[in-house]
Amino acid sequence: MGLTDGMKALRIHGGRIDIAATCYPGAPHPWLDLSTGINPCPWPADRAPSVDLQRLPSPAALRDLEAAAAAMFGASADRVVALPGSEIGLRALDSLELPSPVRFVTPSYSTHQDAIGGATPIVRDAIDTIRDGTLLLANPNNPDGALDMPDRLLRIARCGTWLVVDEAFADIAPEFSLIPGLDPNDRAIIFRSFGKFFGLAGVRLGFMIAQPAQAEAMRRRLGSWPVSALAVAYGTAAYRDTAWIAEARRSIVARAGRLDTLLGRHGLQSRGACPLFRLVESDDAPAMFERLSRSGILTRPFDHAPRWLRFGVPGDDAAFDRLDRALAGG
Repeated sequence: MGLTDGMKALRIHGGRIDIAATCYPGAPHPWLDLSTGINPCPWPADRAPSVDLQRLPSPAALRDLEAAAAAMFGASADRVVALPGSEIGLRALDSLELPSPVRFVTPSYSTHQDAIGGATPIVRDAIDTIRDGTLLLANPNNPDGALDMPDRLLRIARCGTWLVVDEAFADIAPEFSLIPGLDPNDRAIIFRSFGKFFGLAGVRLGFMIAQPAQAEAMRRRLGSWPVSALAVAYGTAAYRDTAWIAEARRSIVARAGRLDTLLGRHGLQSRGACPLFRLVESDDAPAMFERLSRSGILTRPFDHAPRWLRFGVPGDDAAFDRLDRALAGG
């Protein structure tokens, strides 16, 4: 991958430390990755039970995983479908035959634009005008952290529109999730991510929460073994680790406040309601990205918004101190 291609890749997706190291070979190691919204303090994987990788995951173990996730989400287990990452579920939405026209809120994940063929963009402020078809959005949104109260979104789902909500970051603030407030007949499909909150994105685990008909259609699409035995074991144990979940929520929110204060000291106004990342808008964003990258700190620029720079929440004192020094030019 050439330098130009590498720089383009860094503006399309976070987490590409391998590419950043190629683009900035003089940067100090280890790199500090603040380019994603993944919890940098992950659930301790040594708490998961041992896994027999010679055997296929059992249907009973898969149902146990879905029940553990359902309990955390506030859903009934028959409506919860385990996925090999929520992106797979989003890209399989075409198989659910959702009604047209299909609209997706922008700016947001690039996956949303590709999820359903023929979808058209709409700004978030205009979603209350929709009375038909299908609407796809993220709540909280990425990258700007925009957040809608569940009541607003449920009204849309009850006015003739099929609502598809990507709740990849909702585990941090479950009071903003639509799932507990859903009625059995509400026209809503919700996606949840395991990797963001639990900090284990490589496990590749997500969930779809939907009416039984849509849930069964997705199960048929995915087949008998939709997720790995490791994902089943990690997910079941993590979703039942209520003490860790409570402390992670407290810690992430506290560190997000600390990040806001740090950025403010450097004249940067952060925005967003998602504690796992903050968005900064500044004319200096491209130069700031370069300066931080040469210091071995990867943030997230955007090809469609050059004045934007997203910061993932640092995981410890050393990471905060390193970011502080780099922003100061030290």
